[in-house]
Amino acid sequence: MSMSSVTAYRLVLDPGPQALLHTVERDPSAPLALAVTGPDGHGRSAYLQELARIYRRAGSTVLESAPDRPEAVDPDAVLVIDDAHLLDQARLRVLCGLVAGRQHRLAVGYRPWPRPAALVDLAQAFRRDGHLLLLTPFNREQTAAYLSTDPEIARRRDLVDFVHHQSAGVPRDVERLARGLRGQETPPGGPAEPPRQAVLQFGPDLENLAPDVRRLLLALAAGVPLPVDLLGALLEREQGEVDELIAATRAAGLLGADGRLAPIVRQAVTTLSPAVDRTAVWRRLTELQLAGGGPLLPLVRSMLAAGVAVDCPATALEAAAEEALAGEPALSAELFAAATAAGRPAATRQAVAAALAGDLDTALRLADRLLTTAAPADRAEAATVAATALAHRGQVDRSVELYRWSGITSARAFAAVGTLAAGRPADVADPPGDERADGPPTLHASAARLMAAGVRDSLTGPPTAALSTLVQAAALLEPAGRSVLLPDSPAALAALTGLHCGELDIAERVLDRATASGTGGPLMAARHTLLRAWIAMVRGHTDIAASQLATVAGGGPLESRDLLFACALELGIARRNSDIGALQRGWGHALEAVVRHPVDLFTLLPLGELAIAGARLGDLNRLEPYLREAQSLLARLGDPPLWSVPLHWSGLHAAILTEQPAAADDHVAAVLAAADHNRYAAVVAAAAASWVEVLRGVVDPVRVEAAARGLHDIGFGWDGARLAGQAAIRTADRRAMTMLLDCARTLHGRPAGAGDGQRPADTATRPAPPRLSDRERQVAELVLAGLTYREIGDRLFISAKTVEHHVARMRARLDCANRAELLALLRTILADRSHVAEQPRPGRSAPDPHR
Repeated sequence: MSMSSVTAYRLVLDPGPQALLHTVERDPSAPLALAVTGPDGHGRSAYLQELARIYRRAGSTVLESAPDRPEAVDPDAVLVIDDAHLLDQARLRVLCGLVAGRQHRLAVGYRPWPRPAALVDLAQAFRRDGHLLLLTPFNREQTAAYLSTDPEIARRRDLVDFVHHQSAGVPRDVERLARGLRGQETPPGGPAEPPRQAVLQFGPDLENLAPDVRRLLLALAAGVPLPVDLLGALLEREQGEVDELIAATRAAGLLGADGRLAPIVRQAVTTLSPAVDRTAVWRRLTELQLAGGGPLLPLVRSMLAAGVAVDCPATALEAAAEEALAGEPALSAELFAAATAAGRPAATRQAVAAALAGDLDTALRLADRLLTTAAPADRAEAATVAATALAHRGQVDRSVELYRWSGITSARAFAAVGTLAAGRPADVADPPGDERADGPPTLHASAARLMAAGVRDSLTGPPTAALSTLVQAAALLEPAGRSVLLPDSPAALAALTGLHCGELDIAERVLDRATASGTGGPLMAARHTLLRAWIAMVRGHTDIAASQLATVAGGGPLESRDLLFACALELGIARRNSDIGALQRGWGHALEAVVRHPVDLFTLLPLGELAIAGARLGDLNRLEPYLREAQSLLARLGDPPLWSVPLHWSGLHAAILTEQPAAADDHVAAVLAAADHNRYAAVVAAAAASWVEVLRGVVDPVRVEAAARGLHDIGFGWDGARLAGQAAIRTADRRAMTMLLDCARTLHGRPAGAGDGQRPADTATRPAPPRLSDRERQVAELVLAGLTYREIGDRLFISAKTVEHHVARMRARLDCANRAELLALLRTILADRSHVAEQPRPGRSAPDPHR
């Protein structure tokens, strides 16, 4: 049963208690023996007062004082007695006799605690000879029903949820929150914490409690599960006495049946208790938890929220920091810093926590100081922290130096990865001869070894071997990956390898697992998300890629490696969406990112994407020094096909855009030479050869379609669609144009002929092309003739903006994915209607309607 104790005695009742009131209203003279029990604040007094009003309206005399002898009670009067738990034994026995006699109408209310023997007898008498109502908190629907008379609150589901959660459904606290929220502006989702006015109303409740109960509440407000034996040690009481204190706290309506404080009660206890009492209780709790090996993080978190962490012992702060390291490295770093401020010497674990949280400035500052002041073992760990931070900032040489200096097994493996990434295979140290001397083969050490082996395999062996080794390394780190400090994650290296060899599904799955397990902590989170976005981009899913990129961009400043990938993603998305404005806006930032991060093996993808963007913008020469460095790096590594082919593929497109046929031929020759290395290289080689043929006016639709579908099959659907679409633009054969255009649509994720109803193999019976208005036909002819919007407007005596509107409307109505497809369709439509349209000369790009 539930009810509300409010000044207006407005009740929200379950059907049973409500039916009892209706029964009394219908026949107030009928016998009644009713006990109403429940903690304070649950509506006991409100229910009894409503019952008394019903009897008074019926003309009955209502007595509210407990008699000291049976004969003192008027048989015609109604006894309504509240707070029976405060009565003496004699009066309780009188009430017990009245219930047993069944001659009087009486209703008695009492708290569940204290329970003197006579009150226990009285409760048994009511169970035997009357009714016993037990009050419980509101459920969510009852809270909403109670708040229904407050329109400002009731109309907002988020506020109803906030009130119910904060109060745990205790009617008294629901009312206090409702009063505090009336007339207040609250954000969507509800306020962050209860209104101060509502919290202050708990002041009298807390002041009237016994000192031990207040100490118990302070202990529970710390938010730590506290067994009875720990509470006994804290309160210096026996277990039975602790049980009584808990019962008394529940009876006061401050502690739930589950032993937890409602959020608003916890806030009130923390805020309104004297600071000296709160500090003493929580400090003692930390000492007891530390001595017993119990969890300290929840307790220390509460102390931080209350602003009293300074009173927490330094050893407890350190222990809590270790607990937080895996899941909340930023909090861990904060706690380690607090421990240092409390007198503990600076620890390398603080630098580790800062690095895991992505605060590389703090990590480098701490690690650098510890390299000269800490004990030898700690200096080695400090070196790995500094090496990891520098790796993320692109300072590979210094990172490798520190990893090697540390002498740790995993660090030597990471040094090998960095040395290979920098293109210096001769500098990779031989593996140690006696692995036992290097310490146990932990998951971290084993994963690091596999990472180094996987990168080596990618340079000399088949991609499948490298990919398998790196995926195994990623799996090894999943159980404890959140607290592992990494210069790069095996999942990221596996994804890069998958991107370089066309195994996008494997790359995506290994990144998903790394994200789910939190491998590398927040430090690696952006890296994994950016690589997932890259996979979406090369598949042509630019909306998904843009969404994931926005997630990373909203997380704060990026380190140089992540910034380079983010800038390349931004330009890659813009290029695939034909958004010249976005390309121009992002180009300056991209150049800055290139300057900040030296060229290495693992940044060839963004460098290649930026090369195409630079060529599109006519500014490729500013990237030439970095492209030459990339080629030099690959040459030092023996031009491994896995890593070189994608860069040549990007170089081919840059050469096409800058009209450098000799450079294009060189890139095609390079990928053809590597075609036998792996499936990806073979597909790219065929596609590169088709591109060169198409640009020279030789369009073999069968070969082009095969090459385009090959790109699609390895996950590069956008590139395949673009090859087919550009070939369609450059052929004068209408049947070939239609076939290639349908192929482009299909590879772009649209059904063949989706725009115009055409079927690729049956042009004779296809439906008529969509009809253009006379004005649209005029605009289409002039667009195909190569005129700009302004020139078309001058010719037709309309504004350039109107011309742009006509073109956009035609593209939408014809369901064209891009401008190239629009041009091809317009040429087909105008040809079908016997209108002459200028065809592009062989080897020349079709005019751009936005130039």
